[in-house]
Amino acid sequence: MTKIYYFSGTGNSLWSAKKIARLCGGNIKLYNIAEEIKKTNLPIKADKVVIVYPSYAYGLPVIVRRFVKNSVFETPYLAAFVTFGSNQGGALGEMRRMLKKKNIDKLYFGEIPAVESFLVIFGTPKEEVKEKRLLMQAEATEEAARIVMELRENKVFTFRPFSSFISLLFSLAIKIFYKYYKVGKDCNGCGVCEKICPVKAIVLTDGRPKFRAGCQCCVACIDICPQNAIKYGRKKFGTPGYSHPEIDIKELGSRDIIESETLVYEQAV
Repeated sequence: MTKIYYFSGTGNSLWSAKKIARLCGGNIKLYNIAEEIKKTNLPIKADKVVIVYPSYAYGLPVIVRRFVKNSVFETPYLAAFVTFGSNQGGALGEMRRMLKKKNIDKLYFGEIPAVESFLVIFGTPKEEVKEKRLLMQAEATEEAARIVMELRENKVFTFRPFSSFISLLFSLAIKIFYKYYKVGKDCNGCGVCEKICPVKAIVLTDGRPKFRAGCQCCVACIDICPQNAIKYGRKKFGTPGYSHPEIDIKELGSRDIIESETLVYEQAV
């Protein structure tokens, strides 16, 4: 049994997690960390465990950090892969610092470049950049699957003080970031933002999205809004967003996703 755990806002990490599952084959299950975080202290028993997650501000997303910290891994092998648009910073180093305390025999830490989706700082990626990064992601994900199948091991450099400092600031700041999202007049109350939020930090009230504490600042709501009606930072009203082109938005959000050999997905009730 191989268990793959992912956290994804705009679909990059979910796409790589699904691709690794398909390429590895066999008895594989795919789990959404946004749901698994609710099952604290339950042991994770598997022949192999894979974690796929994005880099947020050069570190781990808060929800991923909590998941790893609170989990008991009963597995001889674990591979962690970080997806990133610009620079993963210390996201792998932080993961290694946490996992080396978990008494796992073999560990691997890998990078998967992807299209930058944090539009609030980096803006909308150009088409030629997207094409190049999507190809890089596909190639790196295929290599990640080979790594898992071959049970490879490695080590990564963990001393990254600048990355740790930026990640700490971000982790503290997201406690209030949700207060600064703005919704424009083009919002039609479609509810897409509410459905895709992985941590259910958005609720529709009188046909308008309201942002709540618990937001991970994954910016999926900004990138995927059909009306481009959500504003934050450099992402202005009307600016096109980005989500992985091969991920249906119905697959995103806070729900259980279970994957078998036939790749049948079921939404939790």
